[in-house]
Amino acid sequence: MSRHRPSRLLAACLLAPAVLVAVPATAQARPAQAPPAHDHPAPAAEGRSFTAAEVRAEVDPGEAAALGTEHAEAHARARLGLRAVGEYPQSTRTARLKELTDTQARINAGFDASAFGAFKEYFPSPDFAAHVAMLPTGKVLLFSFERIETNPQKEPAPTDTIGAENAGRAFVWDPAKGTGTDAFKKVTPPTVVMPDGLNIARPAPFFCAGHSFLPNGMLGVFGGNLGGNGGSGAKLSLVFDPWTETWAQNQDMATGRWYPSVVTGADGRQLIMSGQSELGWGTPTPIVERFPALSRPVPYAKTDVPRNQPIERFKADAPFTRDYPHLFSLRDGQVYAFGRQAAEQWVFDPVAETRSDLPARPDGTMRNYGSAVPLPGGWEGPNSALILGGDRDDPGTYRFSDGKWTADQARAFGRTQDDTLILPDGTLFTVNGAYDIRDYGNGTYNPNADLKYRQVELRDAEGKWQLGPVQRLPRGYHSNAVVMPDGRIMVTGDELQQLANNPDITSDQNGTIEIYEPAYLHKGPRPALDQVPQQALGYDSRFTVTTSTPDQVQRAVLLSPTTATHAVNTSQRHLELRIKAREGNTLTLQAPPSAAAAVPGWYMLFLLDANGVPSTAQWVQLAPDALRSATALK
Repeated sequence: MSRHRPSRLLAACLLAPAVLVAVPATAQARPAQAPPAHDHPAPAAEGRSFTAAEVRAEVDPGEAAALGTEHAEAHARARLGLRAVGEYPQSTRTARLKELTDTQARINAGFDASAFGAFKEYFPSPDFAAHVAMLPTGKVLLFSFERIETNPQKEPAPTDTIGAENAGRAFVWDPAKGTGTDAFKKVTPPTVVMPDGLNIARPAPFFCAGHSFLPNGMLGVFGGNLGGNGGSGAKLSLVFDPWTETWAQNQDMATGRWYPSVVTGADGRQLIMSGQSELGWGTPTPIVERFPALSRPVPYAKTDVPRNQPIERFKADAPFTRDYPHLFSLRDGQVYAFGRQAAEQWVFDPVAETRSDLPARPDGTMRNYGSAVPLPGGWEGPNSALILGGDRDDPGTYRFSDGKWTADQARAFGRTQDDTLILPDGTLFTVNGAYDIRDYGNGTYNPNADLKYRQVELRDAEGKWQLGPVQRLPRGYHSNAVVMPDGRIMVTGDELQQLANNPDITSDQNGTIEIYEPAYLHKGPRPALDQVPQQALGYDSRFTVTTSTPDQVQRAVLLSPTTATHAVNTSQRHLELRIKAREGNTLTLQAPPSAAAAVPGWYMLFLLDANGVPSTAQWVQLAPDALRSATALK
């Protein structure tokens, strides 16, 4: 079962006081505890132990045969614990939210927004947002599952459910329309009949899938939940079209994948790795697949929607024993795969279709879901990655660069389920986090989180971390965050905390969104970015943009849009653009040198002043010269 301290599932205490944690002068990494038998959490009843006879009576013979007696008995105790959990009243939800709101205001009054940024908005959303994608239209895609439970002390997702209840759902939020219900549009995934023996059609259960962007701005989504046996992988292959806000279905993958990772390479094709197979939990697949297949063209045009297209097997395998590895395409064009197990670190050559070993991560432990980022590498693209989070006991961060690992500066404390973003000015921002998977420090499935995880952390250009203000909710498992084109940060996710703090559990507003304004939005007026090219940009080409504030502009930056889940974000990328000439209100910029430096696709283009204050971004597309044309790509 997942690592946790003794459960206090039905603790009488509503909330503990929030405690701000100072960054220690020297933070020593501590070894993590032994890894769990598997990563999905097991609930437990507070103050109740079950006799051996009760446990044996609850054991499922099929589970015992497939998983072994000890594992099956653990599942049996989990089911007994769930039945012992009581109801969760609306009064508790209302009181929790008020306490969190009051403490956030009180604590954050001590933070100068010009130095630490500020949380500014908090509003309801119709989705839990276990998955999120910042679309090149300026809108945000949120998707997850239809809940089967409103009690935050129980599992709300239909992980072990087959049939109609095991269904996905999705919404698009348009920030231009504000924060009301009219700003959200339902975009239901395709109706499918899953191979679960029931022959019941339902919206595709794509939650706990993997995803990344295609060069035409569409989102490829692979895998999901077949249902049953502790979490079984679906073979689903879907594409979300942001231009028409519709879904398309492609041919099934060769294997089911629950919790896979997906990355887009320099050739514009996606590599899909890991995930639990259709056989159920404990059967991670080593098969690597590629989309689109080499026999099909890479989609660059907005009108080129992959539909019913095949996926093909990649020649090399990826024998991860844990799911959701971090995948990054770095400046050499290779795909670096950083597994959660310390020894499972590899690099893949997308052209030769080979795998090579990398040195083991020096912490020597298994890390649960924690974040990782490809560090900004100037105009040549990223050539190193920072692994951080995923271990409640280890605040250390680990940099991989030039074929070796080094210890980077530690954060204030260890946390799992954190989301770390690259901001337009090249600094890093960590938000969200928990004690373990759904063990928030007070027992599995207990929403009474250790509230230190509400506090964000900020990393400056020199690599120094410092703690910042607190968010409204403590968000852990299934939390997410994205950088928006206006430079603000959207924070969302964690269905248990959203259910535990819902002001009206009978409404259809299942989730919440918080907006954080980084410090750069409190340091004076923005530069202006008025016009950008309307045709795709060729690599290493020069292009012009216009600005009504030319004297303010010191830097030009490309920032890729984010798509993330389970603290895994393979799409992040930050590139400086060379400013080659200035003439009046016109700047001549030079595009990244190659697709290895910046994978093809859509990017947010920011202009920044000397203090790192960004303009509002405009969207540009990078594409190889042979595929660029104003009519085909725009």
